[in-house]
Amino acid sequence: MKKHLTIMLTLMLAAVTILSACGNKQSDTPAPSNDSTNNEAAAAVDLKIGMLKLTSTAPLFIALEKGYFEEENLNVTAEWFDAAQPIAVATASGSVDIGATGITASLYNMIASGQKLLIVADKGREQLGYSSSALLVHSDSAVTSVSELKGMKIGITQTGSTFHYMAGRLLEKYGLSLADVELVPLGKVGAMMDTLKSKQVDAVLLNEPNITAVVNEGYGKVIAQIGDEFEYQTSGIFFSEKMSKNRDAAVRFMKAYNKAVNYYYDAVLVKEGGVTVPGANYDEVIDIIAKYTDQPAENIKLGLPYMDRDGRLLSEDIKTQIEWYAANNMIEGTVDYQSLVDSTYLEEAIQAAGK
Repeated sequence: MKKHLTIMLTLMLAAVTILSACGNKQSDTPAPSNDSTNNEAAAAVDLKIGMLKLTSTAPLFIALEKGYFEEENLNVTAEWFDAAQPIAVATASGSVDIGATGITASLYNMIASGQKLLIVADKGREQLGYSSSALLVHSDSAVTSVSELKGMKIGITQTGSTFHYMAGRLLEKYGLSLADVELVPLGKVGAMMDTLKSKQVDAVLLNEPNITAVVNEGYGKVIAQIGDEFEYQTSGIFFSEKMSKNRDAAVRFMKAYNKAVNYYYDAVLVKEGGVTVPGANYDEVIDIIAKYTDQPAENIKLGLPYMDRDGRLLSEDIKTQIEWYAANNMIEGTVDYQSLVDSTYLEEAIQAAGK
């Protein structure tokens, strides 16, 4: 009897030991993640992005080249355009899911007419200490200040353009108005450069690398850097109405974009002692931009637009722009600033990245 009892106790002890070992093994194994943001579980989404072959599109080039969209299980196709306005039209109509281009009076008029899109992130701005856009006069001109431009001709691309806006804001800062000068719409940047060189206009607004090209050729001089005069959100990332309603895909896109803007900023915009210095990935970023814009790398280095490191918008400036265009009778109707700008997608992406 004692022998049988001993055997039973031994068997019971062995069973308890085995069960205990199994329990410990299970507790050491991580539980399956239920995180809905797990990219392996996230459904693949096809997206079309309307963009221009400009340096200010650099973060999108970087995201494409380095696979940041693929990391978020997004199949992105670049749709190339030749001008800003068609991108806004394509985004509002849903022909592309995302647009990346300048913010102009035409865009605001589209919104005023009832078309739908959202401005969700930075894609380039005028910022103190960074050369992006400037007002130039001929090198022989006696003009040294914006305040001396009364009665003169200023070349811009077209009415309602970012150049038009910059001219107006700049004149107002120096006590003048658009009524005090003659704005000459010239269509293309190259035409503005040619008319300054031939002295058909007294001043022009240009962006980099064209500013440096004109100065180096010796026929123009800068009298005002826009970013040193006022901050200005020149361009942005837009979501179509359909894109804005797919929040999961929208936030995943923003995760990739935020990562790319970080990479761009750290490579080309960091300053030391007030001077911009090349970052660790400077040459790589320059080469990526050169590849997508079909421009020589040396030209790219002359014009690297400022962007917020995380891609955040100057949201209040969008409101300022709407008010300025409306005051100058360039918007037909009303634009609700609150319904046009939405930074929550980007903020959610930044939070998910642990910033």
